[in-house]
Amino acid sequence: MPATHHSSPPPTPTSDTPPIRPTDAAVPPATPETPSAARSTTPEASSAARPPAPEQPSDPGPTARDTRSAKRGPTPGTPSVTDNRTAPTPSVTGEPAPATPPATGKATPETSSAVRPPAPEQPSDPGPTARDTRSAKGRPSATGKPTPAVPPATGEPAPATQSVTGQPASDTRSVTTPPATKPAPAPQSSPPRPAAKGTAVGRIPVLDVRPLVTGGRRPAKAVVGEAFEISATVFREGHDAVAANVVLRDPKGRPGRWTPMRELAPGTDRWGATVEADAPGDWTYTVEAWGDPISTWRHHAGIKIPAGIDTELVLEEGALLYERAATGVPKNKGKRDVLLAAAEALRDVGRPAPSRLSAALTPAVNKVLRRYPLRELVTSSEPLALMVERERALYGAWYEFFPRSEGTPEQPHGTFRTAARRLPQIAEMGFDVLYLPPIHPIGRTFRKGPNNTLSASAEDVGVPWAIGSEAGGHDAVHPDLGTLEDFAFFVAEAARHGLEVALDFALQCSPDHPWVQKYPQFFHHRPDGTIAYAENPPKKYQDIYPIAFDADLPGLVAETTRVLRHWMDHGVRIFRVDNPHTKPVVFWEQVIADINGTDPDVIFLAEAFTRPAMMHTLAQVGFQQSYTYFTWRTTKPELTEYLTELSGDAAAYMRPNFFVNTPDILHEYLQRGGRPAFEVRAVLAATLSPTWGVYSGYELCENAPLREGSEEYLDSEKYQLRTRDWESAERDGRSIAPLIGALNAIRRRSPALRQLRDIHFHEADQESVIVYSKRRGSNTVLVVVNLDPHHTQEATVSLDMPQLGLDWHESLPVRDELTGETYQWGRTNYVRLEPGTRPAHILTVLRPSTPQIGGSPTT
Repeated sequence: MPATHHSSPPPTPTSDTPPIRPTDAAVPPATPETPSAARSTTPEASSAARPPAPEQPSDPGPTARDTRSAKRGPTPGTPSVTDNRTAPTPSVTGEPAPATPPATGKATPETSSAVRPPAPEQPSDPGPTARDTRSAKGRPSATGKPTPAVPPATGEPAPATQSVTGQPASDTRSVTTPPATKPAPAPQSSPPRPAAKGTAVGRIPVLDVRPLVTGGRRPAKAVVGEAFEISATVFREGHDAVAANVVLRDPKGRPGRWTPMRELAPGTDRWGATVEADAPGDWTYTVEAWGDPISTWRHHAGIKIPAGIDTELVLEEGALLYERAATGVPKNKGKRDVLLAAAEALRDVGRPAPSRLSAALTPAVNKVLRRYPLRELVTSSEPLALMVERERALYGAWYEFFPRSEGTPEQPHGTFRTAARRLPQIAEMGFDVLYLPPIHPIGRTFRKGPNNTLSASAEDVGVPWAIGSEAGGHDAVHPDLGTLEDFAFFVAEAARHGLEVALDFALQCSPDHPWVQKYPQFFHHRPDGTIAYAENPPKKYQDIYPIAFDADLPGLVAETTRVLRHWMDHGVRIFRVDNPHTKPVVFWEQVIADINGTDPDVIFLAEAFTRPAMMHTLAQVGFQQSYTYFTWRTTKPELTEYLTELSGDAAAYMRPNFFVNTPDILHEYLQRGGRPAFEVRAVLAATLSPTWGVYSGYELCENAPLREGSEEYLDSEKYQLRTRDWESAERDGRSIAPLIGALNAIRRRSPALRQLRDIHFHEADQESVIVYSKRRGSNTVLVVVNLDPHHTQEATVSLDMPQLGLDWHESLPVRDELTGETYQWGRTNYVRLEPGTRPAHILTVLRPSTPQIGGSPTT
């Protein structure tokens, strides 16, 4: 919706919302407009006469054949390809701007009902805003056309956009003549007129609203309770004061709390506010900008009164403004009286002029005006879509393991019931999600043997990703693991231990998969009639047939959603999707839209170690989480640059999952660094990202590669069973499970570590020492890590104190969550970190405390 302007102040207040003022201009409601994906810079004069916007393509992003190179991702410093951030182009159409009616159904405070007739009834539910492929659960459309917000139903105060024709108009001009015995009536302003053809901004420009995903065609993302910033460029002509606020509307169209914006840096015209949504669903957000006549008057009065210029006229102008402001303030608790007393003081000719001015600038007056500002020329940006999901979409600790390796001496191949015995130990380490590789029947044709050999024996178990045999396909359970009933038992046992089960979804088949005969159009047939097997040169996967999508895309979407819903019916709400970047983006857009349209709590993790453009686009079209390049970012510059990228604009749609290792990836850092390297990477992953994960065996520091220079494990569990002696490892102290458990416990009690967007890097004078902090509310966590797994590092840490919420000269008591020790830190601090003994500090800022003096021990 193009930007509009109106002269009405905020709507009638609840405890959190500024009021409707009966002296403000009446604006008849305009016909709602559905914004198109391509924004016009020449809005029509009448929205009612505007023809409907043509349908826009869903913009699935790149669908080209994957030319995937090494899993390392781009070279550090290569910019990621994200959407081109086009600023919204609000325009004046004569439509009233959405304001901020209260979020509750409280009665409207008295504001002279004689001059403000009741607002017309509005439907309480704006109806579905679904993507074109989703059901009517209210998800944003694939083309990103957000449905215009609908005012609340009768019983809630009407928003300012629904003012009634005939209501007295607001005063938008300063008084220019001396006052009479009684104040003259406020001059009325005319209702706003449509903008001239070609106008690209509103009465007060509101530009470049962020977050903005693919030009507003797709929703920004957040989770319940996640704080995130909405910002915009706001300014006006001349020198009069301007202000702004955010309007956040829930899935039913009801506005949230009154959220004023602040100028982020003086003189930049960039305004921002931190908001959060308290329920899942499809929300919208807008920015309202407005003239602030009281701030303008205060600035002028602060110059003129001391100079004796137009003293009585200036003071009377202020009194009139304060009286106008008072009409919108509730009578209860004396708040209105505070402003009326200030107006009376401004007119008190028995007092010196400076004293009269001071009476209008008291803290009590300022407090009321902050809550109930007098707004003029209100201009609103178009609404942008916000998809709010459950917290697990952002935060969690994942553990990956193969149930088939959890057997017994008598029966080496594990089952769901024998694997369930491992659940208490996994839960004790504090994990939230238990991720299982494919659990389906494995093909026999070209079955791989140990270490990926082509000569498998009859006893070799094969690769779980070669899905399908005579026992079934993607909707079946491998007979050696048990039955569907056994799987249901395993899921229930995991839930009993506080674990969600995530299931691998690999859209590929063995040559023995039932689809090969039932759906031959799902595969690419070569000229000789054979089906092409999977390749990623120089790697060859003779035991796997990739899917060909263009012959029957609708059929593939239908079959895929059927399979996913089958597992959803058996308790799975999280899917880790294997290699989604080798499938068309539009396919995933349709599949995820179908699933999340009816089940918005289902989470999809993209295992896509590929080019940035593809990774970002997959996130934009629906994937809730993504694997990342973290595994290959090992130095301070690499980590700093990458986390700055992930926590910046990309955080509005892409949520990282920092796996420290996978069955495919054993990084050289772990191969050469031994146990200290495993400790360092665990600390980094658990504190840098709100979601992190480990593949089974990480706690035992398994680090033998297949060969020199390879990232493959020797005796990889992908090709064979792997029996581990967990008890003896614990007994001999060869396990870092206690550290992993401590990290997950720290995360659970530290809100700052459960969010992504607020991370700040501090200085250390050693290249191997990295320092960063995270804040959320009153919780501030400061992390110092020695990246060198071979040598002790001593460094001076220089803290950016304002980023910690402190003045430069202050000191801060901090508690090391790993050791329980407490220190007193200031702007500069000495640290000594020894691999294997003290790899890191994870410090919680304490206020107040009685700490010890000093930093890290020196011995």
